[in-house]
Amino acid sequence: MSSTPAFPLVPAAIPGSAKCRESGSPLLATEFSNTNLSCDGSMRIQRIKKMFDEAHLSVSAYDTAWMAMVPTPTSSMEDSPLFPQCARWILDNQLSDGSWGLARRNPSSTKDALSSTLACILALQRWGLGEQQVTKGLQFLDCNSASLTDQKQHMPIGFDIIFTGMIDYAKDLGLNLPFKSTDVDAMLTKRNVELTRNTEGRRAYMAYVSEGIQHSQDWDMVMKYKRKNGSLFNSPSTTAVAFSHLRDPDCLRYLCVLLDKFENAAPTIYPLDIRSRLLIIDTLDSLGVARHFTNEMKMLLDQIYRCWLQGDEEIFLDTTTCAMAFRLLRVYGYDVSSDQLSPFSEDCFFNSLEGYLNDKTAVLELHKASQIIYPEEPILDELSSWTMDFLKQEFCNGSIYVDQPGESIKFQVHDALTYPYHVDLDRLGHRRSIHQYSNIDNTWTLKTSYWYTSFLFLQSENVTSAHCALPPFGSGCNTSCPNIRNKVFLELAAEDFNLCQSIQQKELKQLGRWVIENKLDKLSFARQKLGHCHFAVAATLYAPELSDARISWAKNCTLVTYVDDFFDVEGSMEELVTLVQLIENWEVDGSTYFCSEQVEILFTAIRRTIHEIGDTALAWQARDVTHHIKDIWVQLLKSMLKEAEWSRNKLVPTMEEYMKHAHVTLALGPTVLPSLYLLGPKLSEEMVSSPEYKNLYEGMSTCGRFLNDTSGFQREFDEGTINAMSLLLLHEGDRSMDDAVEEVKRAIERERKQVLKLVFLEKEKEGIPNCCKQVFWDVTKVLLLFYLKDDGFTNERLVNLANSIVDEPICVSCNCLA
Repeated sequence: MSSTPAFPLVPAAIPGSAKCRESGSPLLATEFSNTNLSCDGSMRIQRIKKMFDEAHLSVSAYDTAWMAMVPTPTSSMEDSPLFPQCARWILDNQLSDGSWGLARRNPSSTKDALSSTLACILALQRWGLGEQQVTKGLQFLDCNSASLTDQKQHMPIGFDIIFTGMIDYAKDLGLNLPFKSTDVDAMLTKRNVELTRNTEGRRAYMAYVSEGIQHSQDWDMVMKYKRKNGSLFNSPSTTAVAFSHLRDPDCLRYLCVLLDKFENAAPTIYPLDIRSRLLIIDTLDSLGVARHFTNEMKMLLDQIYRCWLQGDEEIFLDTTTCAMAFRLLRVYGYDVSSDQLSPFSEDCFFNSLEGYLNDKTAVLELHKASQIIYPEEPILDELSSWTMDFLKQEFCNGSIYVDQPGESIKFQVHDALTYPYHVDLDRLGHRRSIHQYSNIDNTWTLKTSYWYTSFLFLQSENVTSAHCALPPFGSGCNTSCPNIRNKVFLELAAEDFNLCQSIQQKELKQLGRWVIENKLDKLSFARQKLGHCHFAVAATLYAPELSDARISWAKNCTLVTYVDDFFDVEGSMEELVTLVQLIENWEVDGSTYFCSEQVEILFTAIRRTIHEIGDTALAWQARDVTHHIKDIWVQLLKSMLKEAEWSRNKLVPTMEEYMKHAHVTLALGPTVLPSLYLLGPKLSEEMVSSPEYKNLYEGMSTCGRFLNDTSGFQREFDEGTINAMSLLLLHEGDRSMDDAVEEVKRAIERERKQVLKLVFLEKEKEGIPNCCKQVFWDVTKVLLLFYLKDDGFTNERLVNLANSIVDEPICVSCNCLA
């Protein structure tokens, strides 16, 4: 009867030995010096904390131009602008090449510059202003007109409709534009195709690009999309055009609020506060430094949750924001229902504005949200299915770019498809994110390009232009502000990663000495898996202060591997029974009862290690928990003995009898449970005997057992070894092997979802501390990753992953940050 422990990896060499420590002395985290960040690292944390209240949108020359074109709504003043400050801004902010827009634009964004420049020219011409600026702007259009039909250029939303509409308006104003008729005709052909499509998403799209339609627009249809803040789609340009035609007071109120906040110009989307805060939290998580900002993140999450409960339109009328809010709120333990994502079924989504635009960013966020799934949530099951199919198809077609001209969306989609949430170990994700961070372009594109800094993107220290001074929270920044990635933030993430890694390397060396000290290296029959045992915990419990927990985990994981091999292949029944009795009754001197050197080595190592961990836990818990750790070991050994009896006597248990012991012999009890005492919070006797604790442990272990039995079924079937698969076939004779496999896979998925629910939904409630509950989900992810063989996770690949966590430091200079 196989009792294969949790982590089935290829043998790994034990780190080389050095001078052994005194026998029996515990490994304590206090032995490791330099467990804190450098002074520079601490200063970076403080700098970032000060940025939490800053969120800066770039000003949009395009939207400002449409606001400048709004006439005063009185019959006697039709020939004067309602917002003259916007016209003045246009006069003052033309770039040196004659264009308007972001100063540091992507080379593939020339169409955006053409659109913004033409809009500004129209605004000035409308009021007879800036003859010199108009002439210079026309020269820019002439020099760059070839980009109008360049398929390699990134195209803003609605470009063909809006730009051709502006060309018509220019004719009305008497402007002679320097465009070839063939280029304009090609754009008109595309425009006509878009105008004749007939879906609900198309109607929203037509409303969104109203400035390109103007006099032929169905304004009653457009106003159906008006929001509570008076805007249309939170778009200043759309709202400005609508007000020009309809004089709607709510639209005017929105535009006036914009200018009160941004003074003399407008962003291309407003408000964007909630998404900005969500990106703060998501980026802190993805780079592995969230623990340094716990209080600040809690404050933001509380604010976002209040908005969620109030049905804030900024969340629920934007697919990306809604999906991101759902995911992060659920991960952090807030009670959010998956029913709120029902409007994003496949049919509904593709009849929306985002669906019409084929918005990959929105689909990606929906897919990531669908991974945070509890049992009996068909909405998320369906969401996961269609979003995965969509992203795979788009990725294979090479059409994965959306509103980001950079590479970041491509990396994100690849990660989401390759590393689903339930197999993505924290530190592996952090390392990928740190390396990808330098490729992130924080420029986004709607009808024009924009960027927003929140705290992720700082000003370059050598920028001295007065236009680039960061304004107060919520106000805009001049278009000449550079698009610079936050080197300080990246340096913090890299230093933190390398600090944790350096401590883990020291742990491995000391654990290698521990193996030799306890003579475990003399047990030649056993697999040597210390490195992989340590990797499993280093990838999840990575903080420097959790060294004691990692050491406990690695020691016990290594020991259960030796014991498992002893029970499976080496020990006689006499030796197995003796070992169980010795551990159970270790208060009595059992030295005269050792029936072999192997039993003596295993017994001595187990007892010594339990005492070491108990002594260490005493400092954390202020009570003796040695007896509990011993009881966990005794339970494991007795279940292993029962399976050995079944195997050697050729007995066939019922499925119920099998699972009673099989979830224990996965050996997660001694590996995981003692480490919980070393995380910081107090775990009372009542907590570790509570139904909550029992359900978490059994759910994690049952999921792992089914994974183990599915993975090793063919080998164990050939050996005549009983497991869950063979029992299903044996006790239900009419069941095919394929049916049995599918049933066990469904059981794995059910247990996985249940563990996630137990961990996330019960956060912030009395009972098991959050950080302890999180370990059960982390271990479940480790198991799911280690058994993910069908998706290409070979033993060699897992070895490489382990090395990337423990052996390979991150070099910031390798990331191309200026």
